[in-house]
Amino acid sequence: MPKINGERLLADLRRIADFGRYETGVHRPHLSPQDVESRHWLVERMKEAGLEPVIDGVGTVMGRSPKSGPRLLMGSHSDTQPRGGWLDGVMGVIYGLEVARALAEDPETAHLAVDVASWADEEGHWGQMVGSRSYVGLFSEADIDKARHRDEGTPMRDALKAAGLESAPRVHFEEGKYRGYLEAHIEQGGLLEAAGKRIGIVTAIVGIFVFRLTFKGIQNHAGTTPMPIRKDAGVAMMRLYNDVMDKFPTITGPRSVWTVGKMSIEPGAPAIIPGKAEMVLQFRDADVAVLNRFEAALLEIVAAHNKSGPCSVESVNLSRTMPTVMDERFLDAIEESAATHAPEKHVRMPSGAGHDAQVVGLKLPAAMMFVPSIGGISHHFTENTADADIVLGCQVFADAAAKILRGN
Repeated sequence: MPKINGERLLADLRRIADFGRYETGVHRPHLSPQDVESRHWLVERMKEAGLEPVIDGVGTVMGRSPKSGPRLLMGSHSDTQPRGGWLDGVMGVIYGLEVARALAEDPETAHLAVDVASWADEEGHWGQMVGSRSYVGLFSEADIDKARHRDEGTPMRDALKAAGLESAPRVHFEEGKYRGYLEAHIEQGGLLEAAGKRIGIVTAIVGIFVFRLTFKGIQNHAGTTPMPIRKDAGVAMMRLYNDVMDKFPTITGPRSVWTVGKMSIEPGAPAIIPGKAEMVLQFRDADVAVLNRFEAALLEIVAAHNKSGPCSVESVNLSRTMPTVMDERFLDAIEESAATHAPEKHVRMPSGAGHDAQVVGLKLPAAMMFVPSIGGISHHFTENTADADIVLGCQVFADAAAKILRGN
């Protein structure tokens, strides 16, 4: 079986973390100058590994193997959350690169082909998993035209032009080219660490439903409007929020989660009763039935608030990403490799976070593997994983890739 080079792997991870370094983490939003610079660095590393890389028209880096043998696609993303961690996403990209090198360096596996992808904008600065969705045909030219940066409002077309990618063709899925897709990632939670495990074999990726709830009241003077006649949109929002938080625990699945991560009131002045309020609710589960149960409960709550008043509530579904089940044959290959390199230290588990594998998995058999996150921390610059776990995970991944490509 191929032998990965742990020192080379860690050196590459530490080097790419220099692009947008922020304290102990990285701030590298997609199409930022630091992100574009890191993608060109990745192109050079792919060339050194014998791959033929391109940066496509949404920013995805695709390194293609020139070999004609059986072929796997591997990768993840290298953009980050604002002031995020140094491993979230990019570890899976560098794993793919290292697996391609390790296979090439072993005479017994040198004929096996691995293509490596760093998908564009998994973190959603311009849309939802833009690179992988573009690859499978779910992000059109019209979508690029409409896309605006979620914080700055900059058109995506302008950012692509600034990055020199306005004329670059986009990479697209080719039927029959790959045996499947593999993605490695840090867990981003604390289950592996708490259980004393070192490898997580991902059985399914959760679905994510997102709703925007808008509350309309009457803006008025905070000092002269009697309490009984107020139509305070902020109060209406908080009451509905409380109803959701009371109801959802009674209908939850074992791994369900729900979050209101964004709230706003208008006009947002201390002496003005809010006339409008808005919150964004998301809920996640790997079971479609549970997601549908949450949605039905939310709509019942909204209807009840509209009936009782005094403010109106509008509910809009912003996105609906369905759960994706991973390929059982690929899971077996990862589990066999984990049993060899980390006996009794591996476990099957669902992913509570969304990943590009659930998009690529619409077209290809797909599987994911996790390594532990120290303290369960991610989406923060203190995110970390032990070097030994990073190296172990890559070796398990390399063996699994070779098993899949050999068909055994």
